[in-house]
Amino acid sequence: MAVIARRKEAVLSTCRITAREMLSPVRPAARFGFAMAFLALLAGCQALTGSDITESAFRPSDNPVTVDSVSRNNRLAELAKSQHPRILATYGGEYSDPKLERMVAKVVGSLTTVSANPTQTYRITILNSPNVNAFALPGGYLYVTRGLLALANDSSELAAVIAHEMGHVTANHGLQRQQKEAEEVLANKVVTDVLGESQTAKVALIRGKLRLAQFSRNQELEADAIGIKAIGQAGFDPYAAGRFLQSMAAYSDFRSISGATDPSLDFLASHPNTPQRIELAQRHARLIGPPGTGVKDRDSFLAGIDGLLFGDTPEEGYVRGNTFMHPRLGVSFSVPAGFAIDNTAAAVTATGPGDMAIRFDGVTIEPKMSLTDYLRSGWVAGLVDSSVRTETINGNEAAVAQARADGWQFDVTVIRANGQVYRLLTAAPLAGNSLDAVARSVGGSFHVLSEAEKAALKPLRIRVVTVRPGQTMGTLAAGMIGVDRKLDLFRVLNGLAPGATVSAGDKVKIVSDR
Repeated sequence: MAVIARRKEAVLSTCRITAREMLSPVRPAARFGFAMAFLALLAGCQALTGSDITESAFRPSDNPVTVDSVSRNNRLAELAKSQHPRILATYGGEYSDPKLERMVAKVVGSLTTVSANPTQTYRITILNSPNVNAFALPGGYLYVTRGLLALANDSSELAAVIAHEMGHVTANHGLQRQQKEAEEVLANKVVTDVLGESQTAKVALIRGKLRLAQFSRNQELEADAIGIKAIGQAGFDPYAAGRFLQSMAAYSDFRSISGATDPSLDFLASHPNTPQRIELAQRHARLIGPPGTGVKDRDSFLAGIDGLLFGDTPEEGYVRGNTFMHPRLGVSFSVPAGFAIDNTAAAVTATGPGDMAIRFDGVTIEPKMSLTDYLRSGWVAGLVDSSVRTETINGNEAAVAQARADGWQFDVTVIRANGQVYRLLTAAPLAGNSLDAVARSVGGSFHVLSEAEKAALKPLRIRVVTVRPGQTMGTLAAGMIGVDRKLDLFRVLNGLAPGATVSAGDKVKIVSDR
């Protein structure tokens, strides 16, 4: 969804992008230490990826002001505009849901009425990504993921996030950071030219990076202050900012244990979260009023996110426990206990004990090419030619080989199924002794989904339910579908601290496939 707004004018447009191509150039998963191992193995490959709305409180402008018109002759804004398609590609495109869009538009409209820069327009895009993130680009391009919307618990928390990003735009942080980075690049060049590779040079370069990091932290704190003031002026609960930062901390802890999602795409990767930052946010809120000041608007927010897609999309397949299933491609495989699957737009990867790793993707090859010839076609670095052999895996033609490169050993399994060739790459350090057992387990689990299996697969969604008498957090969490560590996730999604309880009549979020 994109919202373009100025003051009380709000112009909304919706569009659905087509499903991303199932085969696209590989992008190594930055989060894993084994990424370089797969780069060492792969000489080159492709990876598997799988009416205007008007809010009644706002009148569309007779002469809508768009980002395009405001950004003209603004080099940074033009650059931001050029990056918009790349951001959509990275984060799964735009997420379209009219009910959700109306709710977000209402929040944006409230914030634009108190904007410090009345001429600034904003384009708010909801990204179709399970990652929890929000960010801004110069020229008024603001982004929020559906994953973040799932984590927030009321309109004031959403307003705090959006106002924070508006603060970056208002304070020209994009321009300031570009200038600061240019200064550090020049300083680093001088250090390198004058001091070479000496220890003094290394210390100077580290100090430069720390200066840039501190500069970024200061920008975050400034955007916090601007945003909290704005939500207070707009009538929202100013304590929402600190509350959502606490939810982010809980989410970060949950994610680090569960191994879910790519942290490089998450809010905390670019928005450091510390107890000091939370305390500063609460201090800014106290300047506006005591706790209880402003509205949370929880009911309308929950109504807006009810039915929100949670986790993976049908285009990218689903992770259910230790199993990956792709209903549109019609294939599935499982990883052993102890491995955590990460389903990204680029590939499906998994990490496990002993620095072991698994990667699943797909390629297109000539129909007449044998799988053994494909293994020998030059894309596998360090191929042990004598290990190449043919197999049949659950009725599907397959070929298997081993490789060694840069301190790693690999099992490479290629399978032809449903007219497509899939690759299962398993990596382990040379000193490890579990490669063969893990690779055989994963490869042996690969199968073509039956029509009944495909029909049973449904996307997960956030559902808002009212707590009934006798229900507890434990019983509500136990009823959630398709997720692990159910009680922990229930607490995170609902912003509930340890020791908190729910009461009959409360509205809470659960995860369901209905």
